Amino acid sequence: MQGRVWKFGDNVNTDEIIPASYLNTTDPEVLARHCLEGIDEDFPKKVSEGDIIVAGRNFGCGSSREHAPLAIKGAGISCLIAESFARIFYRNSINIGLPILECPQAARGIKEGDLVEVDLPSGKIKDLNSDGVWASQPFPEFMQKIIASGGLMNYVRKK
Repeated sequence: MQGRVWKFGDNVNTDEIIPASYLNTTDPEVLARHCLEGIDEDFPKKVSEGDIIVAGRNFGCGSSREHAPLAIKGAGISCLIAESFARIFYRNSINIGLPILECPQAARGIKEGDLVEVDLPSGKIKDLNSDGVWASQPFPEFMQKIIASGGLMNYVRKK
């Protein structure tokens, strides 16, 4: 996958990703219209299908709401790269089929607006603007199948 980067800092919490006032729906299209407006109110208007979010430490901290990764996926984000993720956010992301990679070096080296290419099976991350290349831990095969299926429920249905 390849996409343009949106860069965020440390400790981006689930309230900033999707405000609590929108938790009355699980419709990804509705949630996408308010994705990350707690940090950048224009983000939903600027983001494009296939874009990538790169962030600092502890992305997705706060509540355990599955709405946060749903909003991000609904906004068209193809992948998240961060120094680290809150554990519940990490699990919720995999459960809905949103690929997320922990790679501190890439998170620090990639700049907003860069074009980044990610190879999920190998965990390779390449910044096409700077020619930086990093290796994150690739997902185990079963997790790759869950992501490729669009999430855990789709994976189970196919089995």
